[in-house]
Amino acid sequence: MTTPAEIQFKEVDLDAVASATGKIVVFVDADGKLDAGARKVNTLSRKALARFTDSAAFEKMATGDLATLAFPYGLAAEAVCVVKLGRRPTMQEARKAGAQIAKAQNGKDLLVLGGSIARADEIALGLALRAYDFDSHKSAEKKPKGAVCFMLSKPEEVAKAASPMAAIAEGVFFTRDLINEPANVLTTDDFAARLAAMQDLGLDVEILEEADLAKLGMRTLLSVGQGSDSPSKVVVMSWNGGGDEAPFALVGKGVVFDTGGISLKSAGGMEEMTMDMGGAGVVAGVMRTLALRKARANVVGLVGLVENMPSGNATRPGDVVKSMKGDTVEIINTDAEGRLVLADVLWYAQERFKPVGMINLATLTGAILVALGHENAGLFSNSDDLSDAFLRAAKTEGEGAWRMPMGPAYDDLLKSRIADMKNVGGRYAGSITAAQFLQRFVKDDVPWAHLDIAGTALVKKETALAPAGATGWGVMALNRLIADKYEN
Repeated sequence: MTTPAEIQFKEVDLDAVASATGKIVVFVDADGKLDAGARKVNTLSRKALARFTDSAAFEKMATGDLATLAFPYGLAAEAVCVVKLGRRPTMQEARKAGAQIAKAQNGKDLLVLGGSIARADEIALGLALRAYDFDSHKSAEKKPKGAVCFMLSKPEEVAKAASPMAAIAEGVFFTRDLINEPANVLTTDDFAARLAAMQDLGLDVEILEEADLAKLGMRTLLSVGQGSDSPSKVVVMSWNGGGDEAPFALVGKGVVFDTGGISLKSAGGMEEMTMDMGGAGVVAGVMRTLALRKARANVVGLVGLVENMPSGNATRPGDVVKSMKGDTVEIINTDAEGRLVLADVLWYAQERFKPVGMINLATLTGAILVALGHENAGLFSNSDDLSDAFLRAAKTEGEGAWRMPMGPAYDDLLKSRIADMKNVGGRYAGSITAAQFLQRFVKDDVPWAHLDIAGTALVKKETALAPAGATGWGVMALNRLIADKYEN
């Protein structure tokens, strides 16, 4: 697994600045005022820092931006990185600054002269998240990562605040690794094994094999994977950090590769379908974070792991399959497979765990990309309370989400002539009819939300806190939701 950089927090020692190698980072407010660390750098560099902060180039910088002064006179360091940031930045400003520092690091040792700056823990989190690099399949010699040291006036206090954030970073990295991994490596067996290894963190992990799923009646889930040589599975991860109350449930779609099945996708872009297990990846990352930070909550994470392949045994368009709930589904399009996986796992989660609430995540529809692009995940819910709580958490963490409409009129699009329902509703409102399909497998008294993360799970351009590729979207928002709403 890719591991976040180890960040040290130490007392300020200005005598060590002159001999520090690598790169030195200083923070300067918009008015150009220098703190003690920056003044030391300015003195050693014969006022090079002051000349820069008095320049038009510094004035044009936005909050959180970084500029590099290369090979400064009087310092052993090869560069001074100047970050334009007030002494009391917002959370998002602090994380942006940390991300800019990570981008400038380039494998060098970093000495960050933070002094008494507020939210140093958030700066460290932004740095850790943006420093992610998925290079496990590259044969070139691995680049050195460089050490990171924050010099602060209260290092113990910041280190304590940063500890749970290190757990968040590791959860995000775990999710990113899973989503970035190619399908010939991340098979259903390998995925389940990686989740089972989290028993070492204190999670209870149970793997349900195909025979178990057949006994339970999970026929819609099994129908998706029956054309593949990889066995379908459901993995149940339980974190019991609360009291005796019922758990909150997270459910993830884990299609390790999606060809579309008999309704075969076009070749262009099909290589990205390694990310179709993104919902399960987010659930896994959240469960890892909760275990690492010893969350005082009961949470169960369930993921349905399948591979959707065409073969002589694959499900055909026109087949009718009975779900664990007992409803029958006419399969119109085998590329609308994620909802078939989730239907059975959602029902199983409710029957077994009687959760106080439930959120499922899935890279479910291309339609949500048309509606919201890569900036927001689509949120569908039967509960204003749960929906509002998640949106607050997502906004706080800077993870975009937008609530989408639902309603009985959309159900008409799912009517089947020969079964209880179809698995698709036609061309229009595709993301909504997918949500309406899922809602049929949610009991009326269970607060539920569906997150369609097809646009946010993996992107082709870098984001504020991630390089191009898997983002880990949702780990931070769901962790905050659990902390704010369900943790003792």
